[in-house]
Amino acid sequence: MIVMKFGGSSVRDAERIECVSEIIRQHLARHPVIVVSALGSTTNNLIAAGKAALQGRVDLTTIKQHHLKTAQDLGLSVTEIEPLFEDLENLLKGICLLDELSPKTLDHLVSFGERLAAIIVAAYLTMCKIPAKPFNAWELGVITNSTFGDAEISPESYDHIAAALGSLKQCYDFTPVVTGFIAKDKNGAITTFGRGGSDLTASLLGAALKVEEIQVWKDVDGILTTDPKIVTAARPVLEISFEEASELAYFGAKVLHPLSMQPAMNSNIRVRVKNSYNPGHPGTIISGDPQQNGLVKAITCKRNVTLIDIVSSRMLGQYGFLASLFQVFAKHQISVDMVATSEISVSLTLNQEQALDAVLAELGAFSRVNLGRGKAILGIVGNIKRSSEILDGTFNILHAHGINVQMISQGASKVNIGLIVEDSEVELCVKELHRYFFEDQRIAA
Repeated sequence: MIVMKFGGSSVRDAERIECVSEIIRQHLARHPVIVVSALGSTTNNLIAAGKAALQGRVDLTTIKQHHLKTAQDLGLSVTEIEPLFEDLENLLKGICLLDELSPKTLDHLVSFGERLAAIIVAAYLTMCKIPAKPFNAWELGVITNSTFGDAEISPESYDHIAAALGSLKQCYDFTPVVTGFIAKDKNGAITTFGRGGSDLTASLLGAALKVEEIQVWKDVDGILTTDPKIVTAARPVLEISFEEASELAYFGAKVLHPLSMQPAMNSNIRVRVKNSYNPGHPGTIISGDPQQNGLVKAITCKRNVTLIDIVSSRMLGQYGFLASLFQVFAKHQISVDMVATSEISVSLTLNQEQALDAVLAELGAFSRVNLGRGKAILGIVGNIKRSSEILDGTFNILHAHGINVQMISQGASKVNIGLIVEDSEVELCVKELHRYFFEDQRIAA
């Protein structure tokens, strides 16, 4: 058995859904469970409709036309999706009447995208003589906490999914098409995993069912060596570890949700990232034991970060100083990206959009604080056990272009080195380092 997840760009319209159905047909012998995202742009359109309802305007024309046209172009009856449009209109009217779009209501609102997509994809597969049935994830036992907009999976979900889908597969011969991204809490309220959460749904189902492989179908040929918008010569990474992929996701690569691989990693199930626009390409395999161990796997960057230098002589020989320091950030719910320490100072980076006035005031009571905005994190992911070799090449390249590194951090994972540079210089850094490590063939182990 395998899980196959198709993102919004893979099911954006009738033509793409036709292509997806052929991809699924080619994998029927492996008994796939399908996970779908909302049709391309639908989530954004639903959010826009919610905001319009707050302004007194109930309008689902764009959403309705997109889905009706897709269904009609596929030759499907629209009777199965019409009740959802009625529910959506009633919800928008409620938002308008109550002048309320809380995180809970917003999760309910955006859930219509995946629910509509699952019905359309399952109906088209069935029409193509691939018997299929749509399921809302909660119908298979996917339960979360009540953190709307960024919900966490409840542990009991694994047993519920295994029992529900296991019995269905034994009793019926059909392909399940499951909504990604959405679930319900224990009170029955609809929740979402946040942006990219359909990958997490696929990983969860795969782990619960102990499948052979989880396939995540995107619109690129797997995980690339860097952002192709910066370097057109970026190319697919054939194999990568879970740790390496997690670091890439956290530090800017947008192929996978940063937390989506956790269930697969915990169950040691490989994840394959493939391209629905180029299904013949092997894509990228993510596993616990990749066979390729090159010097550098990929280069990424995270833009618009803030660098904070905290200097205090009280750090000398004083236990508990770092704990009290990070309690300040925890109190204000501000997450820290990178950290580097010395005898009397701590340097760290934050998302530039976070409000810092209160934090700076508290830190200033026991230290001298220097704030630097407009920075970027340059992440080098790979075999960091050979960090001397990597850093030698990196600093030579940066020095040749007059670029100064303002902070460096190597995590305990031993798969990532983070460098802080000016945001205005980071694209040049990525281009030159990609040329050095990849285009000049220095990635061999």
